[in-house]
Amino acid sequence: MELVTLGQTGITVNKNGFGALPMQRVSKEAAVKLVRKAYAAGITFFDTARWYTDSEVKLGEAFEGMRDKVYIATKTGATDAEGFWRDLETSLGNLRTDYIDIYQFHNPAFCPKPGDGTGLYEAMEKAKAQGKIRHIGITNHRLSVAGEAVASGLYETLQFPFCYLTGEQELSLVTQCKEAGMGFIAMKALSGGLITNSAAAYAFEAQYDNVLPIWGIQREKELDEFISYIDNPPSMTEEIRQLIARDREELAGEFCRGCGYCMPCPAGIEIFTCARMSLLLRRSPSATQLSEAGQAMMRKIEGCLHCNQCKKKCPYGLDTPALLEKNYEDYKRVLAGEISV
Repeated sequence: MELVTLGQTGITVNKNGFGALPMQRVSKEAAVKLVRKAYAAGITFFDTARWYTDSEVKLGEAFEGMRDKVYIATKTGATDAEGFWRDLETSLGNLRTDYIDIYQFHNPAFCPKPGDGTGLYEAMEKAKAQGKIRHIGITNHRLSVAGEAVASGLYETLQFPFCYLTGEQELSLVTQCKEAGMGFIAMKALSGGLITNSAAAYAFEAQYDNVLPIWGIQREKELDEFISYIDNPPSMTEEIRQLIARDREELAGEFCRGCGYCMPCPAGIEIFTCARMSLLLRRSPSATQLSEAGQAMMRKIEGCLHCNQCKKKCPYGLDTPALLEKNYEDYKRVLAGEISV
């Protein structure tokens, strides 16, 4: 079993965190069954957020009466102190607990600090002094904000996208966290579904002893893969190196990571799916992608208002409207049989 300690928090778990965002897409019964199975197999770190609709509620039911057996991290997207306290009390109630192991600012556009006028960091400190949270964390998709958070010395953990498609800047961020004694939680370790070989994804993450990947799990068969890695962790073989090299070549350039921060769309377009449909068709094909429902979803691109709201909100600086148009044209060619996938 491979273990990782999150910086100076003292939280030590095996190298399989459970990302509970997908729990909002399944029934409460299915969610509770899945997370309890994960715990029984040895997974003890669970990450959720206020923004993940009923994900917290499902975790709360799953772990009632055994709160001290697991570590729970959640997040607030509040922009002021009043919203912070409202979110915190709601999360505590949803999770049926009186404390949160790691409370994180959820992808803020800036790095909250004492005296910045928002009152956010002061509220976080007060909540920690009250024992309602045990460790202060931050999540982000912006390298500039993440780097500022590490340099500030104010945070105990950073959650940031990190997979084998990332570049030198992300690798540098991992090193900076290690040197600062700060825990690094890797989200998007499967790049939102674009990485289809979980063993390769695990082997990459395993090279960094300060990194805890959280796997977004929705189905039991997905969970079973990661459970199998607890006792038999994949290592970086030559075969996996070659697979990673091929994937990096195929996915070089601009592509949608599926983070969803471009949403909601005023035209009702499911941007985080539609803007990467070409890759999904080729890398993780599903009958639903070409079904009548899938076609109706893609046709909504025709109603794009070109308001550029999505482009402004993209943390990766992508030209999202152009990506949507490109993916729609490709999709229509696949439907017409001009391109096989």
